[in-house]
Amino acid sequence: MRETMLQDTAVATYDADSDDKRVALGLVTEAFAEGCLDGLDGDCMAQAALFAAFQELVATYGEEATASYAEGLPERIRAGGFTTTLQH
Repeated sequence: MRETMLQDTAVATYDADSDDKRVALGLVTEAFAEGCLDGLDGDCMAQAALFAAFQELVATYGEEATASYAEGLPERIRAGGFTTTLQH
């Protein structure tokens, strides 16, 4: 059941997800901004956020389900699933 729940999140776009996820994204975005204002590099913040996110996913769903979820990330990245700027 847990593995299915994680796989389902890989199919839906983040924008279509619940209000709680939008609020969570806003909080993470604010944390990034604060880190950058404190002099931390955006890349450093991103890597720390990814580590924390995968640590939480593993704790919630387990290694196998998280690995399966991560396998779909290259396709989503290449398809613009995380792009927020206009592409020319």
